[in-house]
Amino acid sequence: MKHILAVALACTSIAATAAQPAPDVSLTRLDCGRATEPWPLGSFDDTGGADGMKKAIVGSCYLIRHGERLMIWDTGIDPATSGDPDGGFFLDRTLVDQLAQLGIAPADIEFVGVSHYHYDHTGQAKDFPQATLLIGKEDWQAITHDPPLGNANPAHFPAWVSGQAKVEAFSGDKDVFGDRSVRILATPGHTPGHHSLLVRLPETGPVLLTGDVAHFTANYEREGVPTYNTNRADTLASFDRVKKMAKNLGAKVIIQHEPADVAKLPAFPETAR
Repeated sequence: MKHILAVALACTSIAATAAQPAPDVSLTRLDCGRATEPWPLGSFDDTGGADGMKKAIVGSCYLIRHGERLMIWDTGIDPATSGDPDGGFFLDRTLVDQLAQLGIAPADIEFVGVSHYHYDHTGQAKDFPQATLLIGKEDWQAITHDPPLGNANPAHFPAWVSGQAKVEAFSGDKDVFGDRSVRILATPGHTPGHHSLLVRLPETGPVLLTGDVAHFTANYEREGVPTYNTNRADTLASFDRVKKMAKNLGAKVIIQHEPADVAKLPAFPETAR
């Protein structure tokens, strides 16, 4: 009798869950910088496949809405470095300014997810100190190591480094909202804890934001490995994973530094649904 009752309760719970409407999920492309001049691409392929090439690249960040819950994916350069020739990026508007145009305050952001610790993906994270930081465990270890490893910069993460804000540092994948609509995917190699983001949109379908698995279309196609990546074998495995997932899911792939890919999504302030 107890077993029958338990099964009945479980079925009731499943039915109630199934009856709940799926949350509205949307994706808004945000401007996070543009190259001050075309970048030499030789270092982006350790086989010499990009020698002599130059390309204009962009920085891109994203706002994900999951019902009433909000997440930022990558945060671009620090505005203080805009136009700095050493950084190589110019920023037209900050994330905070762009969000304000959408009626969103920094305190409204629940999660800040970063694909990896490089400066052009983490520079404005500090403007969201109330948010939970979502980051690869190995990248967080690089940031908090004494001294920091690689070119990780703890100054971009003051609230989290000091323990004043919550950090979720994880290995492998992470289902952000618990319903598989927004999944952070382990794609290491560019950095040890590098991740990409899969967003399943109700109208557009799956969108795969690749972080820096690749930096431009030609390198994605030929799987060029930058000379400064932390692990070559992991990079190639991540290329394989991203490409197979994109094929199996029919996902729209967005190489986050590739202007042609970023343009696959509606221009700000329009939203992909």
